[in-house]
Amino acid sequence: MGVGVEFLKGHGTENDFVVLPDPDGVLDLTEARVRALCDRRRGLGADGVLRVVRPDFGPWFMDYRNADGSIAEMCGNGVRVFSKYLVDAGLAAAGEFTIGTRAGERHVVVHDDGTVTADMGRVLVTGTGTATVGGSAFSGVAVDVGNPHLACVTEVPVAELDLKLPPGHDPVQFPHGVNVEFVNVLDDGALRMRVHERGVGETRSCGTGTVASVASWLYGSGRRTGKATVDVPGGQVSVVIEEDGSTLTGPAVLPARGELDQAWWDALGD
Repeated sequence: MGVGVEFLKGHGTENDFVVLPDPDGVLDLTEARVRALCDRRRGLGADGVLRVVRPDFGPWFMDYRNADGSIAEMCGNGVRVFSKYLVDAGLAAAGEFTIGTRAGERHVVVHDDGTVTADMGRVLVTGTGTATVGGSAFSGVAVDVGNPHLACVTEVPVAELDLKLPPGHDPVQFPHGVNVEFVNVLDDGALRMRVHERGVGETRSCGTGTVASVASWLYGSGRRTGKATVDVPGGQVSVVIEEDGSTLTGPAVLPARGELDQAWWDALGD
């Protein structure tokens, strides 16, 4: 590469990210720069930014930022894309290894077919709540997957919902915002989901959101463990929830790489 800032573009079931290799942690990744990178008209366009950092101790760290520049604890689709980058770049061997996130260390397996299985940690159902869309109320289950979710299983076809605006929620229950999922049950072990992510808007997929959706469906069925496929607008993933943890399996694709113009990057730091 030349003198500009190296980047890659990746996606997991069309939840897309700008990947910034920064092993020495020298990039000043401000909110303004994140917002510009993720803007689909004045930047590269993405749902978030994955900065690749190597700490002094421990595994490669996924510094994840939402499209509005805010810092997020965890991103299931991002973990898969991040892991695929490490293997493609020769920074990790295909197979099983560990990466760091703000929600703790996550074990991943990069498979030969291009899919990645990510350890999503323990899933905690923390209560129930209500989301509102267009004046209609939807009962949901509050789920902690390292970040907060309100997953609403509904008989209303999710394709009919208008998710241009953030769904209403109880700000006392979710003082730092919440990802809201709307879920249809297609069959036993088969779900369909749409999601509005805090700090981003509606996305084509949300990895932690698919895990939360399966947890909500299981909770409503009187179960705490189980597995399901989840259809999202960007494709399909598989989720397994056990007593002491959960996994998410799905594709990870890195279709492009290049250089950000240094003058453009520098101007955003003024």
